[in-house]
Amino acid sequence: MRLSADEANAWIDAGTWHDALRDAPISELRDITGDRKSPDGLLHGPAVAIRLEAEGERRKNLLAAIRYHTVGSAKWDQTGRALYMADYLEPGRKFLAEDRGFLASQVPHNFEGVFRQVVRFRLEWSVREGNHIFPETVELWNSLR
Repeated sequence: MRLSADEANAWIDAGTWHDALRDAPISELRDITGDRKSPDGLLHGPAVAIRLEAEGERRKNLLAAIRYHTVGSAKWDQTGRALYMADYLEPGRKFLAEDRGFLASQVPHNFEGVFRQVVRFRLEWSVREGNHIFPETVELWNSLR
């Protein structure tokens, strides 16, 4: 995709770090974030971003990518969008393997088109499952129109 070295490194770091605290105790995640209300599954991204920033990470795009990788953000640059897609398109997942494999193969050729499709698939799944749609997700969806 002819990414700059800085962008490629941000993508690699986002992929490496985004789930670093996924299996941490919920009480620890709530202590790190100070968030007492959000669903448990949404805490690990913000907790990782907070920890990274405390340890000296200054790339705002990387921190935003990690912080919002579960719900999305209309303010993302390519790093956030790439992480959101990668999290969904990860080959080890069992659902829609053929469709996701095709989408993954198209990322280098149609980055924005695949991103829109991934957002749509994730939003449709949330609606179909009766899950809560977060304001950040709605804002992301509306920004794609």
